[in-house]
Amino acid sequence: MSYTAFLILILFVAVALILMVMVQNPKGGGLSSSFGGSGAQSLGGVQNTNNFLDRTTWTLAIAMFALILLSNFAVPREGTSDFKLDKTLDGIETTTPAKNTTNDSLK
Repeated sequence: MSYTAFLILILFVAVALILMVMVQNPKGGGLSSSFGGSGAQSLGGVQNTNNFLDRTTWTLAIAMFALILLSNFAVPREGTSDFKLDKTLDGIETTTPAKNTTNDSLK
C-alpha cells in the first residue's frame, strides 16, 4: 500500500472520528437521547445507542492509531530520492572564524 493511500485512509478515519465525537453529548443529551426520546424504545434504546457510539468511537480511534503506525512502513526511504545528507557539503569551502581583537584589548 502506498503512503498516499495511508494518508487518505487516515484523513477519512479522522473525519469519521470527529463526527462520532461531535454526535455524543457527555450529559446524556446528544444523539442517543434523540433516538430514545422520553423513555421510548427506538433503534435499540438509549443504552444500546450509547454502546454503539462508544464502540464506534473506540474502534475508529484504534484504527487511526494503527494506520498511523503502519504508514511509517510506507514512507519512501533511502535510494528513492536524490537527497543525501553526506553529499550536501561537497564543494563548499569552510574557513575558521576570525579572532576577536576587541575583547583582548579590554583586559
